[in-house]
Amino acid sequence: MKKFLIGSILCVMTSITFAQEKNKKITFDVDGICEMCKMRIEKAALGVKGVKYAVWDIPSHQLSLIIDERKTNPMIIKTALVEVGHDTKELKATEEAYLKVHPCCRYRDSTVVKEMH
Repeated sequence: MKKFLIGSILCVMTSITFAQEKNKKITFDVDGICEMCKMRIEKAALGVKGVKYAVWDIPSHQLSLIIDERKTNPMIIKTALVEVGHDTKELKATEEAYLKVHPCCRYRDSTVVKEMH
């Protein structure tokens, strides 16, 4: 019985370990409007341990990532993004963080958005 229990535990732990991918591709929306936003968003994402690749597309607002799931997850990355002033669907930047972005990057301001497009 003891061997069966140990074997079962090892099988479960092995399954959990292999369920996390070393090079998982993920994408999600991040608000921003310009090249300065792109640099800030990508830098914030790449600053998270476990993020191997980060490219933000200005027109689509899609952040494409390759991450090591053993070291990070999407919510950790989204938290880093809101800390530098960029909203995601799940998390919103504080007003303080948002106001630290350059005035041309104020994606919540419809006047700025119209000027950029």
